[in-house]
Amino acid sequence: MKLSDVVLQRLLTLVESRDVLPGQKLPAERRLAEQLGVSRASLREAIQKLVSQGVLESRHGDGTYVKEQRHVSSFLLPDTFEPLAALLSSDPEYRYDVLEARMALESATAWHAALRATTADKDRIRHCFDVMLMHQKSGNRELSSRADAQFHLAIAQASHNVVLLRVMHGLFELVLTSVMHNRNTMFMLATPEAIDDLTVQHASLLEAIVQGDAAGARDAVQEHLAFVRDTVRRYDDDEARQQRYRSLPDAIRSPVIAR
Repeated sequence: MKLSDVVLQRLLTLVESRDVLPGQKLPAERRLAEQLGVSRASLREAIQKLVSQGVLESRHGDGTYVKEQRHVSSFLLPDTFEPLAALLSSDPEYRYDVLEARMALESATAWHAALRATTADKDRIRHCFDVMLMHQKSGNRELSSRADAQFHLAIAQASHNVVLLRVMHGLFELVLTSVMHNRNTMFMLATPEAIDDLTVQHASLLEAIVQGDAAGARDAVQEHLAFVRDTVRRYDDDEARQQRYRSLPDAIRSPVIAR
């Protein structure tokens, strides 16, 4: 992948992670280059590509703006995942399809991230992990869930694969919804062991990527997502069983023994 394409992806990720809205101005070029850890020349080339693609707008003497007509998150995949989000809302069982899709996607992103992650990529993944732990310890479900999703997206970014990254970004809200539900389930289960297992799994994934262990990273993310799937499924099965029991007539739920 060309350097300008790598910078382009870093720029898109920065814009999306900070929720820069259409019509809003990007930071000054020098500051932006420092934040991304790239040269100003590479940054200019990436900006020009996004301008030509209709994602950004360059205003002479004023700076660079996210274009009004089109939100950056729609880049390459406009309106692709809205129907899936609606399905997930109407039938929570579809979250298992999301987990299955994540298993396929993140096995690839983790593998490539372990082989291609730069020092800046690794620092970004580590930062997301630390933020996730901080919110997890404070018991803030929403912020820990968002940090969890950002952790996985940072790994996708480190894969330096433009297609995988864009698919993961297109799935962001869907993944976030899934992560939040799964994490809420974990907290509702109130098993410290399950939360500890999640932390260990994320730490193992982080370590494998930092060490450049592609097979280890792939195995770590598969183990993590399989654990989440099995834990949430167990909770759903228990809840369904309780609902069936509560729907029984009183005579069946509480039979009276004849004398």
